[in-house]
Amino acid sequence: MTPIAFRIAHSSDAAEILQIYAHYVEQTAITLDTVVPSIADFQTKITTTLERYPFIVAVQANKIVGYAYASAFNYRNAYDWSAELSIYLLPTMRKQGLGSRFYSLLEDIAKAQNITNLNACITYPRTKDDPHVTLASVNFHEKRGFNLCGHFHKCAYKFDRWYDMVWMEKQILPHSDSPAPIKPFNQIAKQFFS
Repeated sequence: MTPIAFRIAHSSDAAEILQIYAHYVEQTAITLDTVVPSIADFQTKITTTLERYPFIVAVQANKIVGYAYASAFNYRNAYDWSAELSIYLLPTMRKQGLGSRFYSLLEDIAKAQNITNLNACITYPRTKDDPHVTLASVNFHEKRGFNLCGHFHKCAYKFDRWYDMVWMEKQILPHSDSPAPIKPFNQIAKQFFS
């Protein structure tokens, strides 16, 4: 099997990344976007995210096979020590350990940034036989040490059905009475990427 390498995303990756995301928009309720964003929107998302957080791609045989990024849990400054994680893989790359590799890397980066809490916002199916989403993401996060901390009922509507949303969280650093300031990703990126 061809090895997988991780690197920082570039705005020029937007079209290839968007091909991965489009599947999730059009075929699943994993994301609750209902319209595939434009390439320009994704270029902006990449560059804006990288101003503060990591946006990482996994590359195999010169092809992007997945991407993951961190983002603000909330825009207010008091929430700076919490970040939300997102990950999307080519469907053929699921259940091969790539998600865990991404999350291990993102957790290490978050620790280097002095982030204490990681959060995940996850679509939760209302029936066991939902054709658009399963409990796979909830189970994945539980295995990674995340705990369920919020459940919102029938708060999203896609594919002519209502979906619940859950929040999961993981503490990755101790909570100090005087937390160290958050380091923007560009200040610590060289620790992880040459």
